[in-house]
Amino acid sequence: MDPRILDRLRCPICGEPLAEATAGTTSALRCPRRHSFDIARQGYVNLLAGRAPHVGDSAEMVAARADFLAAGHYDHISAALSTAATEAAGRRHASPTPDFGAYPLVVDAGAGTGRYLGAVLAALPDAVGLALDVSKPALRRAARAHSRAAAALADTWQRLPLADASTAVLLNVFAPRNGPEFHRVLDPAGTLLVVTPDTDHLAELVDALDLLRVDPDKADRVAGSLGEHFTPVSSTVHRAELALTRPEVATLVGMGPSAWHTDPAALATRLAALPDPVRVTVAVRLDVLRPR
Repeated sequence: MDPRILDRLRCPICGEPLAEATAGTTSALRCPRRHSFDIARQGYVNLLAGRAPHVGDSAEMVAARADFLAAGHYDHISAALSTAATEAAGRRHASPTPDFGAYPLVVDAGAGTGRYLGAVLAALPDAVGLALDVSKPALRRAARAHSRAAAALADTWQRLPLADASTAVLLNVFAPRNGPEFHRVLDPAGTLLVVTPDTDHLAELVDALDLLRVDPDKADRVAGSLGEHFTPVSSTVHRAELALTRPEVATLVGMGPSAWHTDPAALATRLAALPDPVRVTVAVRLDVLRPR
C-alpha cells in the first residue's frame, strides 16, 4: 500500500496508526496493540470492526455498474466531480492554511467500483485516494481503479478507519451519508462533494419499468443530514440525455437500488415494450460543502 495512504489510516478498533506486516505470502495491516487486518489477494484491506449489518451490492450489481460506467454513460458526473475537486485543490494552494500534510488524500465513501475516485485522481496529479465500501465485489474493482488509489472494506455508518482531519476531498456519490464521521475525517479546509439523484433522474423509466422513485424531498433530507456539521458552498444540477438500447437499460436497472426490488420476469416483459433506443434523462445534484 502507498505509504502516503497508510499514514492516514487508523485501526478501526483502537484508533492507533497502522503499519504493513508480511508473514510468508500473507500481508496485513497491524496496529501497535496487535489488531490485525488482512489484505486480500485482490488488493483491498478488510478494515471492518466486527461484522457489517449488510454486505452491500452483489457481484451481479457491481458487474452491471462496471459495464454501464465503462460505456461512458455517466462520464458527465465524473467530469463534474473532477472539476469541483480541482477547484477545491486550487483553494488549498491559494490558502495560507495547512496543506493536508503535504499531499491531499481523496476518500470516496461508498465508492462502488471506484470509477469516480479514479477520475478525480486523474485530475489531481499530486493526490492519493482511498475507496471505502462494504461490498467485496466492488472493492475488487476499486482496488484497481487508479495507480494512486487503495481500497478498504469498511461500513461507512460506523467510525471511518481514518485519522482526524486527514482528508482533503471526500466524495459521496449515490451513497449513505455519515455527517459526523465525514466532518471528523475532513481537514477544516477540506471539501465534501455529494452527488444525489435529482427529481427527474431516469424519469422515463420509473413508470415504464416500475422502478423506485426519487424522493421529492431528497435535497432537503441531504441538507438535514449534513447541516449540523457542514456549510453549503454550491449546489448544481447536471443533466444528460442518453439513447440506450434495451440491454443497456436492463444493465442500468441491474446496477441500482431497483435491482433489489424488481422481478426479473416482469422487468423483461416491460423492457420488451420499450422503444429501441430508449431516451433516458440522467439528472443529478452535486452539492459542495465545507466543514463548519
